[in-house]
Amino acid sequence: MATETRYSDLEERAGGLPPARPADSGSKDEISLLDLLIVLAERKRLILLITVAFAVVALIVSLILPIWYTADVTILPPQQNQSLGSAIASQLGSLGSMAALAGAGSSLGLKNPNDMYVAMLKSETVEDGMVHDFDLQREYHKKLLSDARKAFEKHATVDGSGKDGLIHISVEARSPDRAVQLANGYVDEYRNLSQHLAMTEAQQRALFFQQQLEEAKNNLASAEVALQKTEQTTGLIELDSQARALIASAATLRAQIAAKEVQIQAMKTFASGGNAQLIETEQELAGMQAQLAKLGGAEDNPNALIMPKGKLTEGGLEYVRKLRDVKYYETIFDILARQFEIAKLDEAKEGSLIQVVDPAVRPDRKSFPKRTIIVLISTFAGLFVGILAALVQAGWTRLKEDPESRGKLNLLRLALRSKGPSTS
Repeated sequence: MATETRYSDLEERAGGLPPARPADSGSKDEISLLDLLIVLAERKRLILLITVAFAVVALIVSLILPIWYTADVTILPPQQNQSLGSAIASQLGSLGSMAALAGAGSSLGLKNPNDMYVAMLKSETVEDGMVHDFDLQREYHKKLLSDARKAFEKHATVDGSGKDGLIHISVEARSPDRAVQLANGYVDEYRNLSQHLAMTEAQQRALFFQQQLEEAKNNLASAEVALQKTEQTTGLIELDSQARALIASAATLRAQIAAKEVQIQAMKTFASGGNAQLIETEQELAGMQAQLAKLGGAEDNPNALIMPKGKLTEGGLEYVRKLRDVKYYETIFDILARQFEIAKLDEAKEGSLIQVVDPAVRPDRKSFPKRTIIVLISTFAGLFVGILAALVQAGWTRLKEDPESRGKLNLLRLALRSKGPSTS
């Protein structure tokens, strides 16, 4: 009851509410496009002032913002085409049983290396090297190395996702010369890192064949010493041409089988059991083993080598065994030596891993701020705000001119100013 009484008091203080106007279907409450244009035209000065204010403020801000220049570097990562080793090894004939190793990585559809090189360019080692070498902590006003590294990441971009297969590096700096220095230094810093990483296929193959070659060399030397001792013991120095040819053929086959087994073992590290190239290599191995078995020199019984008719003395048989070992290790050594040289050629071909296609050059235009774009966007934003302000002003004026709405506004104003309903 007290609340109703107070509400009546507010109505009396506000001058009372005017009688409600009958609802009609007239066009007084309808707002047409022409009405809007008239409202905006009447308040064009307000719209113009707001638009100009936004444009002036944007111009001042764009002049205050620090200027940045961007230098770009384009690099070419190592290509995964057929390696030089594959081309040479294809001409090795029967001694090239491991030729596919030279290009196995690329022929099996390995992943494009761009993502790997981009990740290495963005590694903490490279970025920390940039911070140390170019004193970026002082330049970015950072006390901690991690903060300086994050600041550098904001001003450097590395993109290798383009269809051109190249890696694009962009670095921002406050001066054009500094931007060029940082962009080219980024590539140099990566090269310093790559010198300590055995990351290429050719480098890995070269290291593998070097180890195998050293072992084969030692085995060959031991076999030659054993043959020499046998010659001195038995006094047998030369066999007939048929026996020597047979021994050489069997030794070559055994060496090729051993090389093929090494190839299969290497391929299984990155190829599944259903890989076509792996299956073909295994079939080649089976064919070689069958051919060796026909000669009677199977690996499970290498002493059963077919010899010409007639019996050999015990000394002659021992000499045959030692000679066969020498021929075997000679062939193994020859294959590994060729593959090692092929891997070294591939490694030399890859060079420093990446090649600079377009080095950074001094930029002749700033990259930030784009003053024209900033002013244009701010001008359009000011125009929008000015139109909105004009419409709000027009609506408020119309609201105050309407008797019914004016009475409600007075009632609302008084209600806000009052302390609240009385409890008595």
